[in-house]
Amino acid sequence: MFGSHVPTMTVTEIDDETHLLDVREDDEWEAGHAPDAHHLPMMELPARLAEVPTDRDVAVICRSGGRSAQVVAYLMHNGWEQVRNVEGGMGDWAAAGRPVVDSDDQPGRVL
Repeated sequence: MFGSHVPTMTVTEIDDETHLLDVREDDEWEAGHAPDAHHLPMMELPARLAEVPTDRDVAVICRSGGRSAQVVAYLMHNGWEQVRNVEGGMGDWAAAGRPVVDSDDQPGRVL
């Protein structure tokens, strides 16, 4: 759908230095997200671009990879170079056994 011009990475490639940007909606975030992720819903991105770092790797994640691919393309169009789409999104994150917490920092689930 987005072609090979949208760079990707797997959940296992994300390390502590990577800025993990979760672009899902509030209800999805509240149900379950990666503990160190930064929440910025896709529709709020244009107004909040300054919150996305330009000086380190940014991994963009959603539920399955579609919305995050759109965000990566948008960021690249606006000058970001170190940005990649997380293949398989939060579904792959949870399947890989990576932690998922809810808005109360309790065990969460991916919607």
